[in-house]
Amino acid sequence: MSGEQATPTQKTGFRIMPVHALTIMIIIAAAIGVFFVTTSNATPTVVANGDNVSVIYTGAFTNGTVFDSNVGKQPLTFIVGSGQLIKGFDSAVIGMKLNQTKNVTIPPAEGYGMVNESLIVPVPRSQFGNQTVHIGMGVTSQGGQRGTITAINATTVTVDFNSPLAGKTLVFEIKVVAISR
Repeated sequence: MSGEQATPTQKTGFRIMPVHALTIMIIIAAAIGVFFVTTSNATPTVVANGDNVSVIYTGAFTNGTVFDSNVGKQPLTFIVGSGQLIKGFDSAVIGMKLNQTKNVTIPPAEGYGMVNESLIVPVPRSQFGNQTVHIGMGVTSQGGQRGTITAINATTVTVDFNSPLAGKTLVFEIKVVAISR
């Protein structure tokens, strides 16, 4: 081989035949297709806006008193970003991974809002007729609003139509147990 230049196939000792090149291209294309199909149908592992998620949660006040929990019950299922839940809870699950647990503190502005004084209404005692009323009793207005009696005197019953969680900072422990797109 003196004086001759080696061709690239001579240097490597490897030469791809045109038929083999076509076979290799078909195999690569098939592998890419299988990868695409399996990953596009796979269960997502990180929560994104628009996902349907199921969570196990415990909600408490900042003093540790639990006000709600679904531990040992059916998971709560909702579509992230749809407005089905309070903003702080909805935002908290974005970016969480499947089976991840997270603690989040939600201020009133991202929870049930601040107490709206205009929703605390004095109602004439006579509107309750002979019904026995007591503080803490739940009532429903003629328009379907739910409220809680907060004060009673001889002539007036005060009803608070705010959410019982309005004005409260809430602490949630959230575990994502299912994610689907």
